[in-house]
Amino acid sequence: MPRVRGKDLPALPLDRYDFSGRDHRRIQEAQARVTQRCMRSYGFEDFPLHPGRGPAMAESFNLVAIYVPPYGSLDLAHARRWGYGLDPAVLKEGRDGSRHEGRTPTDAEESVLDGTGGRNGRAEVLRGRAVPEGGCEALATRRLLQDEKNARQRYFVSERAEKLDKAVAEDHRVRRAFRDWSRCMAGKGFTWYESPAEASGDKAWHTGRKDGNTARTKKELATAVADVECNHALNTAGVWWAVSAEKQRAEVRAHKGRYEAVRAYLDRVRAIAREELG
Repeated sequence: MPRVRGKDLPALPLDRYDFSGRDHRRIQEAQARVTQRCMRSYGFEDFPLHPGRGPAMAESFNLVAIYVPPYGSLDLAHARRWGYGLDPAVLKEGRDGSRHEGRTPTDAEESVLDGTGGRNGRAEVLRGRAVPEGGCEALATRRLLQDEKNARQRYFVSERAEKLDKAVAEDHRVRRAFRDWSRCMAGKGFTWYESPAEASGDKAWHTGRKDGNTARTKKELATAVADVECNHALNTAGVWWAVSAEKQRAEVRAHKGRYEAVRAYLDRVRAIAREELG
C-alpha cells in the first residue's frame, strides 16, 4: 500500500489499456492533418490545419467541469488557494485554447468538412468524387480510430472500470478508510461528509457562480484544506489505490484475452498517428 502525500498516485493496472494524454494530443494532431489533406483534395487548398471554431461556439464556453477523484484532492497548496475549484487562469487558458488561430471555414468548406452539403440523402460530389460520409472530419476519425467494431475495444475497458469503481467503493477497507476520514473532518469541526467526493461536490461551494467554478469562500477553503490534511494523515488515497489495484489486477487476469485485444488496438492507433505525423 503506497503512502500517498503528494498530488499524484501511482499508475493503476488499467491505465495501460487507455491512451495517455500525449497519445490524445498526437491523435488529435494526426486527425487534423488527415482532415486538411482531405479538404485540399476537394479544392480547398488554403484550408487551415486548425480552423477557427467561430465566435458563437467560443463565446458559449462559460461552464467548467471540475473533476475530483473518489479519494479526494491531494494538493494542499491548491486547496489553500483555490479550495475545491480551479485557478481562474487555468479556466481562462482552457477557454482561450478552445479558439484555434486558423480562420473560420467558409460555408462551402463546412459542407465538405461535416458532409452536410448533399441533397435528398445523397452525398455531395466535388471534382467528380463523392464527399466521404460525415465529411472530411469523419473520414479522419475513421482513419485514426478505425471502424466502430475496433473502437468498441476501448468502450469495454471504460465499462469494466466503472463497475470496478463501484466495487471498490463498497469494499470494507475503503468504507472504513472513508469513515476514518469523516471522523477526522468532524473532529476538526467540519460537516460530516460520507466521503471526500461528497465534500468536493457540496453544492454550497458554487453558490453565486455562473461559470461552474467555486466561490472560494472562507468556509470552502478551510474545508478543502482539512480534507487534504485528513487524507494525508490517514493515507485515505493510499487505501483506495491499493484496493483498486487489487481488483484491477484480478480483472485483467480474468479477461486476459480481451485486454490484450485492447492493447493491440491502442498500438494500431498509435502506429497510424506516427505514420500521419511523419
